[in-house]
Amino acid sequence: MQAAPSPVATTPSRVSLWANLISVYILWGSTYLFIHFMTERMPPLYMVSIRYLIAGSILYGYARLTGTPRPTRVEWRSAGIIGVILLTVSNGCLSVGLQYLPSGMAALLGGLLPVYLLTLNWVSFGKKRPSNLALAGLVVGLIGIYLLVKPDKFEGTGGLDAKLIGTGLIAFGNFSWAIGTLLTPRLTLPSATISSGIQMIVGGVVTLLVSLVLEPVTPLSIFDAPAKAIGSMIYLIIFGSIIGFSSYSWLARNAPPQLLATYAFVNPVVAMLLGTLFAGEIFSSQSFMGAIVALVGVVLITLGRK
Repeated sequence: MQAAPSPVATTPSRVSLWANLISVYILWGSTYLFIHFMTERMPPLYMVSIRYLIAGSILYGYARLTGTPRPTRVEWRSAGIIGVILLTVSNGCLSVGLQYLPSGMAALLGGLLPVYLLTLNWVSFGKKRPSNLALAGLVVGLIGIYLLVKPDKFEGTGGLDAKLIGTGLIAFGNFSWAIGTLLTPRLTLPSATISSGIQMIVGGVVTLLVSLVLEPVTPLSIFDAPAKAIGSMIYLIIFGSIIGFSSYSWLARNAPPQLLATYAFVNPVVAMLLGTLFAGEIFSSQSFMGAIVALVGVVLITLGRK
């Protein structure tokens, strides 16, 4: 295998950095609700696989038509590995976990991601201790997540077992996402757009194979999906996959891990607001205070990045 490319020498512009961050903050905060809508009456892994196969084909085709060179075998393999970790494992766990937990609660459990990102980057990947201010922001952000969770009834479908299954799936998914994020800049990857396309294609193919084994579907089951599921999938393809995932892939290459981790504090706020407005999920005054505290954690982590 070729040696991984050296870190990017140039510093990305503030406009590019914050444009991609806002994209991930807002668009990915909305994906929890739309994944819930997409999989209400359809098997989750199957719908996830179709979403990524379509989005990945669009991105890959666009990149090739606009002159991006054909990826090498090493680049295909590297991007495919990331796609399986981020999409098959992590997003697959999220989609299945949403069958057991409300969308807002699933987003709140995403608050575990900064713990994994900063800790793994500290003890394994980067051997780099976060600044004291970043660590303080992490603690404040987790307190905010706790306040968001505490007043809710943690309602799922199926009682305690369902709660444990949903929580375990989403926690493991976040752990996998952290590994994939920290691994990304250490592999030989093609340009961002075509890399995202490959990740979605490979992740979608592997997820479809798993779905065909575990779920009662055929490759043509998409024609049985209700209009609500199809509409939600189209939204997720455009805003969650093509725009949102491309922004995240760019950030994984160009942003410090502690700054990238801040989206996990913002996404729950967006998800809970949308869940309250469109899915009848509870968002109490104490939850609102928790959201404010979580955002303070975002600010501290941002100010504390090295």
